[in-house]
Amino acid sequence: MATYLSRSISSTGNRKTWTFSCWLKRNDTGNGYLFSANDGSNYSTISFSGSALRYYDYYSGSVQAELKTNRVFRDSNAWYHIVVRYDTTQSTADDRIRFYVNGVQETSMATRNNPGSTSWESYFNFSGDTNYINREGSGGAKVDCCMSHIHFTDGYSYAPTEFGETDTTTGEWKIKTSPSVSYGT
Repeated sequence: MATYLSRSISSTGNRKTWTFSCWLKRNDTGNGYLFSANDGSNYSTISFSGSALRYYDYYSGSVQAELKTNRVFRDSNAWYHIVVRYDTTQSTADDRIRFYVNGVQETSMATRNNPGSTSWESYFNFSGDTNYINREGSGGAKVDCCMSHIHFTDGYSYAPTEFGETDTTTGEWKIKTSPSVSYGT
């Protein structure tokens, strides 16, 4: 994918609870941004970093949240279903940001710096900022991939089973082409 999509946010949504879901097939294993929001100096990103999946919040000169998987994603023949559930209202710190790949939660992290409960908000869906698919706001590396069925649900933390399901014949994780979800603001 050589292009990106952007959307300027006109009214602030729920920045404490959201879900990002997409299906992708990587063409290479380089670094790159899947989804990002940026106001020029503060930002939130979902990216591949050294082929690991990473979430990162940066505000006022310091990291506010960061998760990076131990698992790497290098198979250029496979479709991956990536779900990031963000919910700082959760009392258990490890439940505030959760990664799922092909319906299975990733629990082995190389880096885990959870956001504070209810006090921290991501930059996604913030009035005056721009959200990007396949780019970081300052023009950072794009993921060389095919992307499909991209969803962002504002105010809702959905399980991966809302967007995919196991095929009873093949046992493979497959797309639900019309998920029954609410998108919020």
